[in-house]
Amino acid sequence: MSLKWEGVMPAVTTKFTDSDELDLKTFKVNIQAQLDAGVHGIVLGGTLGEASTLTDAEKRTLTRETVAFVKGKVPVLINIAEQSTKEAVLCAKKAEEDGAQGLMLLPPMRYNACDREVVEYFKAIANSTRLPIMIYNNPVDYKIEVTLDMFEALLASCPNIEAVKESTRDTTNITRIKNRFGDRLKIMTGVDTIALESLIMGADGWVAGLVCAFPAETVAIYELQKAGKTQEAIEINRWFMPLLELDINPKLVQNIKLAEVAAGIGTENVRAPRLPLHGEERKHVLKVIEDGVKTRPTLPDYKNL
Repeated sequence: MSLKWEGVMPAVTTKFTDSDELDLKTFKVNIQAQLDAGVHGIVLGGTLGEASTLTDAEKRTLTRETVAFVKGKVPVLINIAEQSTKEAVLCAKKAEEDGAQGLMLLPPMRYNACDREVVEYFKAIANSTRLPIMIYNNPVDYKIEVTLDMFEALLASCPNIEAVKESTRDTTNITRIKNRFGDRLKIMTGVDTIALESLIMGADGWVAGLVCAFPAETVAIYELQKAGKTQEAIEINRWFMPLLELDINPKLVQNIKLAEVAAGIGTENVRAPRLPLHGEERKHVLKVIEDGVKTRPTLPDYKNL
């Protein structure tokens, strides 16, 4: 089972109804907007997808419904973020049964595992599935860093570990990964505010957040820089930056869902304990979104560069 680790892969939000059930109708409206914009994959059940609040049945429903909806146009990945190795292995098995084409793996949640424990955790999952795997390396938010030496151990014994979602916030790490592993470990940048710089430095793709509300602009930046039209990509990125900064915030889910409302491809509903934004915080985020919508750039024909 092969998967191209390149392009823009939205870490999509999970849509909920007013009664806190999965809102598959609105979810599919957003997925269609992503496909229309030319994204290269869909990542389900990540941080933006409110993974920690989803039941096992809901995750399986999202996977099956998305696979059926996209009809092979792009690969569908599901995130695994579990408390135990046993449960994570079971999730990988279910993902394969449900038609997912790849996995994104977080380190063990809650328990602050040491390097050896993290490596063994990833190995156990990788060796239990045929699916290609992307390791999510985000020490800023998840307090565990997957070092280059740890990747060395993983790549030596797990051929299906193929990519990293690089979210260390250190763009020089892209060069270190390339120098050490070449193309053996593909790099998907995972921080919106430094995505363009990361792509220019050699990242193969972008697991994006604000793409949930602004898919065309996100894909345009990727395609322009790939075609060598860096200055055009920079100009769009400068417009985008205030919006991209909504992604590097503890309330990124609420922020991005509010942006989806403005774009007409989402709702503001979140699952408790999260609550919709209110007060001055809400006013500030709305102002950022409104300013962005008012000055939205005219995009070039980025699909035919």
